[in-house]
Parts: sequence; structure tokens; C-alpha cells
Amino acid sequence: MNLVRWNKANALDPGREFERLQNEINKLFDFTYPDAGGLFDRHFNPAVDITETNDAFKVMLDLPGVSRKDVDVSIAGNVLTVKGEKKEEKKREGAKLYRSESWNGSFQRTLSLPDGVDPDKVSAAMADGVLTITLAKREEVKPKQISVKVQ
Repeated sequence: MNLVRWNKANALDPGREFERLQNEINKLFDFTYPDAGGLFDRHFNPAVDITETNDAFKVMLDLPGVSRKDVDVSIAGNVLTVKGEKKEEKKREGAKLYRSESWNGSFQRTLSLPDGVDPDKVSAAMADGVLTITLAKREEVKPKQISVKVQ
């Protein structure tokens, strides 16, 4: 038999114990999945921002610590795939690891592209840990300004 210290705060509010029990049960059945991932995406997915201008779409992925040579960008049909790997740093000689929250390993992100992307006019650049992919639009989907002359 274990002796348990009596908690006066719980004795005054019996609903608190039921709330704690409910939270434990909710955590047990918490099956959350990434909502925007592709079929072949891995557990870690870099954050993505996508913007649209009149001429192009821009896809920006946060890839801090990932070398340019370890990133592969490809397009097949209307699917953009970015995959790569962040290699573990080995600079810990003589240092004791106190806390580690950084990640390493491989990643893959697939994104469906909207109609109108020209797969022949794609460029990618990486700066300051951000990969920016520019996908030009085809001429037929670009908005056109038509001036109408009033007579």
C-alpha cells in the first residue's frame, strides 16, 4: 500500500479530477495527421508558403541547415516534388549535449500545381535557408488588360 499525500485543492473541486481524466482519454485517442501532406510525404515536412502573382507562382520552403546540393526539385505532370536531406552536424567534440531540438534526416514534400503552370519555365534558388521555386504561368492563363475605346 502506498501513501498518497492528500491534495486539499482537489478535494474542494471534484470536477477537476474528471477534467484531468477526460484530457488523458482525449490524448489517448488523438490521431492527428498533417492535413496538407502528399501521399509520399515523410513525417517531417518543411513549412511551405505559396504566393501567386500575375506572372508566376512562388513556392517557398523553410530549409534551415540544408545544403543546396542535398535538395532535389522535380515536376511530373502537375505535381511538384521537393526532397532532400539534412545531415547531422558532427561538431560536438568535447561538448556535452545539453538540449537538442533541431532535426535531421530526409524529407519529401509534394504539392499539386494549378493548371496553367509552364513546366519549362521553372527556376529554383536557395538563400538564407529558404528554397524559392518560381513557376511561370503559361501566356494563356495570365490576366490580360484590354482597353476599350469609347466612341
